Amino acid sequence: MPADSSRMRPATAPAPAARTGLRADALHNRRRVLEAARDLFAARGLDVPMAAIARRAGVGVATLYRRFPTRDSLVTEVFEDQLGECVAVVDAALADPDPWHGFCTAIEKVCAMHVVDRGFTAAFLTAFPDAIDFERERVRAERGFAQLVRRAKDAGRLRPDFDASDLPLLLMANSGITACSTDAAPAASRRFVAYLLDSFRADRAAPAEPLPAPVPLGFHHMGLQGATFSPPPEPPPGVLRPRPGSTTVKGSSTEAS
Repeated sequence: MPADSSRMRPATAPAPAARTGLRADALHNRRRVLEAARDLFAARGLDVPMAAIARRAGVGVATLYRRFPTRDSLVTEVFEDQLGECVAVVDAALADPDPWHGFCTAIEKVCAMHVVDRGFTAAFLTAFPDAIDFERERVRAERGFAQLVRRAKDAGRLRPDFDASDLPLLLMANSGITACSTDAAPAASRRFVAYLLDSFRADRAAPAEPLPAPVPLGFHHMGLQGATFSPPPEPPPGVLRPRPGSTTVKGSSTEAS
């Protein structure tokens, strides 16, 4: 008896729209929103109005809120890949047999990533308890850096008064270099980081007076959490902000969900 040809037919991978549950036009809008948000967050920080992101993406505010009901949901998706790169940098540094080289390399690479994107620094230093995957990776990076600090100290290469809580201060200082032109910022960051790493070496002369005590701020206690973000602006008159899962918006033109 001949085999059932339908059973032998190779399975085909579902189209991207099928995997996400979105229509092709809705998937296109989602990508445009993420690209617009990424560009604006990099240039202006996380407090960019949601309406400005919608305008940049060429979609309505209601469409943006259907896809991303909160600012946090948009921020964490925009920076998910960059956070993964940061974690990979820390993991590679921990695998370096030379603790001091691993510590310096991690600082150099992380600062290079942050200096070109103001929004990523804020996202990296902020806790997002509702974004479980993002928060897990952020905490992993934090703990990995603390381990790098311990290894470099144990090897006698990192000054003993350096504290893991100094990393947020370093990142905030480095992020100030974004005021430079796009072309100049990376080079300025490299010079700034070189100065810092030289001052962190244990063989440098001890300061005449002890440094002030480290500030136990941690990554997500830098004054960046929640309260510093402006609340999302209300949609234009005649448009109601949709509830999650809502597909109709009073007074708005029909848009892809």
